[in-house]
Amino acid sequence: MVPDIGRGSRTQGLLVYLYGPGRREEHTDAHLVGSWDGFAPDPGLDPDPKVTLARLTAALDLRVKQVGDRAPAKHVWHCSVRTAPGDRRLDDEEWNAVAQRIVHATGIAPVGDPDGCRWIAVRHAEDHIHIVATLVRGDLRNPRLNYDFNKAQAECRRIEKEMGLRRLNAGDGTAAKNPSSAEKFKAERTGRPETSRETLREAVRRAVAGADSEEEFFTRLREAGVRVKLRHAPSGDALGYNVALPGDRNRDGDPVWYPGSKLAPDLSLPKIRLRLTDGAAEPSTPAVAADRTNWSPPALQRRNAVVIAERSATFLERGEDGEAAAQLVGVGELLDALAQTSPATTRAELAAAARAFERATRSHVRAERADTRALRSAARGIVQAGGALGRGEDGGTTAMLLSTLVLVTLAVGRWHSARGHAQQAHASRQAAAHLRTAYRQAAATPMRVLHDQGRALPEAQRRTHEATLCAVLPEKVVRAGGMEARTDALVATLAQAERAGHDSETLLRQAIDMRELESADDVSDVLVWRLRRIAQLPAHPGDGARRPQAATRQATAPSNRTSERNTTAAAPLGTVRDPNRRSSRR
Repeated sequence: MVPDIGRGSRTQGLLVYLYGPGRREEHTDAHLVGSWDGFAPDPGLDPDPKVTLARLTAALDLRVKQVGDRAPAKHVWHCSVRTAPGDRRLDDEEWNAVAQRIVHATGIAPVGDPDGCRWIAVRHAEDHIHIVATLVRGDLRNPRLNYDFNKAQAECRRIEKEMGLRRLNAGDGTAAKNPSSAEKFKAERTGRPETSRETLREAVRRAVAGADSEEEFFTRLREAGVRVKLRHAPSGDALGYNVALPGDRNRDGDPVWYPGSKLAPDLSLPKIRLRLTDGAAEPSTPAVAADRTNWSPPALQRRNAVVIAERSATFLERGEDGEAAAQLVGVGELLDALAQTSPATTRAELAAAARAFERATRSHVRAERADTRALRSAARGIVQAGGALGRGEDGGTTAMLLSTLVLVTLAVGRWHSARGHAQQAHASRQAAAHLRTAYRQAAATPMRVLHDQGRALPEAQRRTHEATLCAVLPEKVVRAGGMEARTDALVATLAQAERAGHDSETLLRQAIDMRELESADDVSDVLVWRLRRIAQLPAHPGDGARRPQAATRQATAPSNRTSERNTTAAAPLGTVRDPNRRSSRR
């Protein structure tokens, strides 16, 4: 059950809409299901509805007229309450009970208070009602409506439980503002697929992803076709910013401006400045061998992002809450960067994943001033490298990164669930579902090639690598991942790694130890991409295997950073580990 609260200044105008046909003839059988005294005139049951509507307006506005100029400028309180899709149909008596509970919970008309505000509940559809109240009490004082939306939401959660309705996740006040009904209807009228608020929110998120400075952020916005207006203090310093879409104007012909803080709580200029200061995006150093000249910049940057995304999940499992919350913001930037540079085959799903994950980046756990430079550098590198071609090595490294991001978003969901963040945990799982779909699209060709290569191996070589899998993989992982009949790609990868100079058993143990595998939808696929990444094999198997001497040079190359938290790679990749020592989990 979802409440939606708004304020207005025209009682009659709202009633005309509620009792009218609606914008698309969707209003049917409009009638009252409840009122402040149970005897309010009902235009829906009167043969002369215009006269009755005028009487109802006058009754609701009586106390507003009595206080005159002391009445609130927006004296109309409007709350629509809607059941969830699939819920049973409530009758009029049940809707009356719902309305009474909400006006009591919000302080509009507390039970037993003879001076409560005047209110009515109108029903013109099966799945929702509209509660209309005028904000002057019988004692001619204004009601106390602090946190009325939160109170209405909390009451709806109790109503769901008691009436056997679908129980929605409780909000915590950190969500971005939803588009209003007027904004939705305007989008429909103008043929836009979404409201201006939603389009601008995504544009601002993408502009800040990996931005190095405030100036770069605003430049990216303007290059994306967004109108930008800065608000300055007398000193000349920028205090905030407003954005608008070209051509989006109000009835007076002026641009419809949205302050950044009204798009989302974390998109105000002070919050963006804090993000830029805490995690200044340094030039991204690809964590791959320099001699792979046939790998494009998008492929190099995506490989780099894989390493960094894996490490961010470690903060969620082992770091302090404030530090982990900061990592969520960085993962969100990485998704935004990937969405705006992705090939056409995966663009829609990645954009949907980024939009869903945006909700998971905000909670009441305060993001401490943590070092997020690695994540922001990865996002910056992806944006600067531009779009991938969607085939060959570019497509393979996209699949490699998406496979990792699925597990990262699932880890985010577990982190939120453990702290009771229901909406954020749900958003994380939604993002993971979109990423899985995008992964299947990106991985289809390289995985098909790998399966063919695995089946083409000599029988003796196949048996050797299958024996390695049986010896190293935990049985519960094999069962959970459904790997029994789908190891061809994994066997082919182990064979290529061995030809490139690696010990296949040692490499496999290293891949298993990197992170948990229980949440993987396909354990075999996850291990394939981990092995190809740490062994520096091409992500697209048709590009050939890595030369052993190149692997050796990469393994012995010194790191150019002094702190793991500030590096773009946790350790030199392709390092052959001691088979008698288990590698540490990342």
